[in-house]
Amino acid sequence: MYCGSGLGINPIYAEKAAELGTVFAQNGHGVVYGGSKTGLMGKVADAVLKAGGEVIGVMPTHLQKREIAHASLTEIHFVESMHVRKAKMVELADAFIALPGGAGTMDEYFEVFTWAQIGLHEKPIILYNVNGFYDAILQHFQKMLEEGFIRTEQKPLIRVATTSEEVLHLLNEHG
Repeated sequence: MYCGSGLGINPIYAEKAAELGTVFAQNGHGVVYGGSKTGLMGKVADAVLKAGGEVIGVMPTHLQKREIAHASLTEIHFVESMHVRKAKMVELADAFIALPGGAGTMDEYFEVFTWAQIGLHEKPIILYNVNGFYDAILQHFQKMLEEGFIRTEQKPLIRVATTSEEVLHLLNEHG
């Protein structure tokens, strides 16, 4: 899961992050994420752990103090850089879900999206559009499709959910 190391100003983001973590654990899904105990990352991890699920964190050593590594994870990997972090998360994950977040979340999302476009993986990628957070990006995706910068046959890569149940449905639909 990709999401913010902050909470955002609307409490719905923290609420929905925790809800998604609980739903994941209750349905037998573990979580691979950035390893922090702060922000939405911490909310997801805490909820999964509280519901008895598995959480694997991947954190660059230079972020250990800034983001404060979560101490109760099932497993944590400390890596040398953001590049290694992203590669390790791709290796460990079966799917990618972007909750609200900032530039780092977008960087991670667009990297796995691009990798899917060029055939480096076939894992599902989902934007969890809490409270319309990703509406502008979805409009831009439409513009990219209309202008021919995303091919029509790649449109199914753009998966969007607005509830935890929709996220699960999209994952189950992929197999």
